[in-house]
Amino acid sequence: MLARRSFRPVHRLGQNFLVDGRLRDRVAELSGITAADRVLEVGSGAGALTVRLVEMAGEVIAVELDRRLVAVLGDVLPHRPNLRIIAGDILKIELPEVDVVAGNIPYYLTGALLPRLLESPRRPRTVSLVVQKEVAERLTQPGDWSLATVAVQTLAIPRLELVLPRQAFWPEPAVDSALVVLEVRERPAVDVPDLKAFFRFVEVLFQFRRKQLGSSLARQVRSGPAVAARLESIGIDPSRRAQTLTLVEWETLYREFGADGGRRA
Repeated sequence: MLARRSFRPVHRLGQNFLVDGRLRDRVAELSGITAADRVLEVGSGAGALTVRLVEMAGEVIAVELDRRLVAVLGDVLPHRPNLRIIAGDILKIELPEVDVVAGNIPYYLTGALLPRLLESPRRPRTVSLVVQKEVAERLTQPGDWSLATVAVQTLAIPRLELVLPRQAFWPEPAVDSALVVLEVRERPAVDVPDLKAFFRFVEVLFQFRRKQLGSSLARQVRSGPAVAARLESIGIDPSRRAQTLTLVEWETLYREFGADGGRRA
């Protein structure tokens, strides 16, 4: 279909289309969509996943940036009363209130999209996205966290549900992908008075991810020489690095060094 239109994927838009029908069906099934759900699809592309979502959900809002693909989608799914197609940038449009967010998204979009979805006052129940496999592993497994991992773990319960080999896409990307399903929490997993301040604190320490915590924190507080002792008093080895901390340890660290701005005398 795309060949008939002489369609050429745009590399900068991260256009790698899921073309394996069996895996497409598994992605749709694992999203947990019901007939009562309103679904936001991010990056509908040529409509491979959209076709299944429209069959499963009460309503689908499909967002696509590339207007060439918007025209294709209209041809693939004409006159579907439960489908609304929006030509636009998911990072700029007003997010509709939905139950589930689904999609095979460009790899570059993950870092900006997840905070926007999870920090929105109209958060969905579930976010189910095909992303780069390495990113999915980092979001769901301990040991090598990032700022995005802390944010996701704070606001949702993430699961890596399915690995999709690169051969399942056209054009074939250089890496494998994975479906990550986020069950959005009713309340954040950390008990802090100011969640935005907590994330700012985490972000600052990840700027020094190669340094030991004792050294990183000494840059942020007046009592540099006492930092190591304070870390040990809360059960955190000063030689640890930011990416190795658990969510409980991040909350403990923030309460000790961040809740007062980290400026103890």
